[in-house]
Amino acid sequence: MAILVPYDGSHPAQNAIEHAVRTTGDEEIILLRVIEVASGSIQAGINLVQEKLKEKQEEEADELSEEIETILDADRVEFRVETAVGKPSREIVSFAEEHDITQIIIGSHGREGVSRVLLGNVAENVVRRAPTTVTVVR
Repeated sequence: MAILVPYDGSHPAQNAIEHAVRTTGDEEIILLRVIEVASGSIQAGINLVQEKLKEKQEEEADELSEEIETILDADRVEFRVETAVGKPSREIVSFAEEHDITQIIIGSHGREGVSRVLLGNVAENVVRRAPTTVTVVR
């Protein structure tokens, strides 16, 4: 069992990680980075990105902000970084469906449109489609 935290380096995503660390018991935290590709990309381009993912995953832990790394290390939290390619909300939900995810903790950006002021587009879509409990952190 694990907790999924989408991580894009933003302040709301960092808040989500902090919340996960504070509220998680012994569950592993999976930080999921989604590399968004333009909708008009051809399959060859996607394949090239996917080939580079393995290399990138090895570097991901080094790219975490010092603040997040300090939080994860200080609390001795079991965590790993995963990377996916595609539309963020779709990849987050798919990852949760395909793995033993007990909860998704996601940061809220709240940048787009009046109806999305509170949640943000990606968080709103994840809340609507997720197969498990979703906690949105501001």
